[in-house]
Amino acid sequence: MKITPARRIRGRVQIPGDKSISHRAAIFAALANGTSRITNFSPSEDCASTLCCLRKLGVSIQSERSSVIVQGAGESGLRAANEALYCGNSGSTMRMLAGVLAGQDFSSTLTGDDSLSSRPMQRIIEPLQMMGVDVKSENGRPPLTIKGRRLLTPIRYELPVASAQVKSCVLLAGLNAKGRTEVIEREETRDHTERMLKWFGVSLEKGENGALSIDGPGSLAARDVSVAGDISSAAFLIAAAAMLPDSQLEVEDVGLNPTRTMFVSMLRSLGVAIEVSDEREESNEPIGRVRVKGELNAEPLSPVDATLVRGNLIAQLIDELPLLAVVGTQMPGGIEIRDAAELRRKESDRISTTVKNLRAMGAEVEEFEDGLAVNGRTQLRGAMLDSYGDHRIAMAFAVAALTATGDSEIAGAEAVSVSFPEFFNLLESLVER
Repeated sequence: MKITPARRIRGRVQIPGDKSISHRAAIFAALANGTSRITNFSPSEDCASTLCCLRKLGVSIQSERSSVIVQGAGESGLRAANEALYCGNSGSTMRMLAGVLAGQDFSSTLTGDDSLSSRPMQRIIEPLQMMGVDVKSENGRPPLTIKGRRLLTPIRYELPVASAQVKSCVLLAGLNAKGRTEVIEREETRDHTERMLKWFGVSLEKGENGALSIDGPGSLAARDVSVAGDISSAAFLIAAAAMLPDSQLEVEDVGLNPTRTMFVSMLRSLGVAIEVSDEREESNEPIGRVRVKGELNAEPLSPVDATLVRGNLIAQLIDELPLLAVVGTQMPGGIEIRDAAELRRKESDRISTTVKNLRAMGAEVEEFEDGLAVNGRTQLRGAMLDSYGDHRIAMAFAVAALTATGDSEIAGAEAVSVSFPEFFNLLESLVER
């Protein structure tokens, strides 16, 4: 994909459905008693993988444009697939379905593409084995073969790594446990699973120590779901508007879940004019309108230290960290990201791939085992860039390329289809040159 520098971003957009919410809506609707209609379902390849796996498990699913109609199979209506369940590039699909399949009275095998097959799954294998499930893997990596059973052993499990996917896996398994399952997270992660469980009629308690408790066996009642626009996808357009002077962007009906909006809060703290309005709830999720006015480029009145991002912020910014590094090239003092070793275990090693692309564009970047540092404001230059097969790297550097001097080319730009197939067309519709 060739990217030509832009003068500014102007326009109003509605973002496709949130990927995280769409995964959960499909899975919970499949487990529910009755029929659910999911509107504004994500068009991403990842969510298509979830639907494909559910169909192989005997769930009746119809797609109508951006809506999905799911005939719920109920507590014991899933049936063994005739073949391995291919999850593509989707860690969400594999980890959450593992929790579902743990409580079924048949065996299943979950596989993925080369990228997913290299990602760590021991973090879900351990709690599932504690619940009495036989799980086999390739040294803690996919494929996973799960020999499920009815009425699992309830556990009290403290997450060793902040992960909404692992939390969701254990809670879903807890639906088929005999008694109370507790999940304790040291750092808050996105809470879409908790919200969705309540939407489908499941009682969930949250203790003062961050423990989430679910009583099993549990059942779900079918509900229609309206999926909010994906704030993680919108972040790329918001960043572009923030980095280009005289930009004005409105994003309609976008998700405003407080566990997902830290990137917007970070830009505000850096002086970007961002206004949130029309706030309301749909399907137990907050949504609203976000207005952005560039620019990020005001000169500081005095020397500014690098903005430090670490600790509890990392889990709330995990998807946006490569983009935040790009934004850091236009920030007084630059940016330093630490405590983010988890980035090395995503669709690509996002620390390494971000550093390589930033250096190609002329930025001065230091790489650490757990992060990186961008050393001050830089006029980026056009370059040959590589997505390394990673959708978020492709989109982050499309944004970087808009602010550069000279054209850029991104190899492997088709990776955006994993989460945001319309990204390049939508971005181009907003660009003024």
